[in-house]
Amino acid sequence: MIEQSLRDALRAFVAERDWAQFHTPENLSKSISIEAAELLECFQWNTDAKSERVQAELADVLTYCLLLADRLGVDPEQIVREKLEQTRTKYPVDKARGRSNKYDEF
Repeated sequence: MIEQSLRDALRAFVAERDWAQFHTPENLSKSISIEAAELLECFQWNTDAKSERVQAELADVLTYCLLLADRLGVDPEQIVREKLEQTRTKYPVDKARGRSNKYDEF
């Protein structure tokens, strides 16, 4: 899912700028939230999901998520797969297909 070369590129980018000192889990979590809000802002009055701005903001969200995972020492692919399995259990196809209800409302 996430290639090692991308992880290495992010680490090098941060190291070249000596930014790791600012990348606490708390700060990275805040940055994810801020960038997610900027992504959402792209859709406030427009629904063009293919715009360059949407892609740039999505890249920012993903970048901070990858940096946080790296800081926490977790493998993004592994935790996404584990969460998918948990969600698969909560939302079985026979109950969830075509519905947007929360799992405890089935």
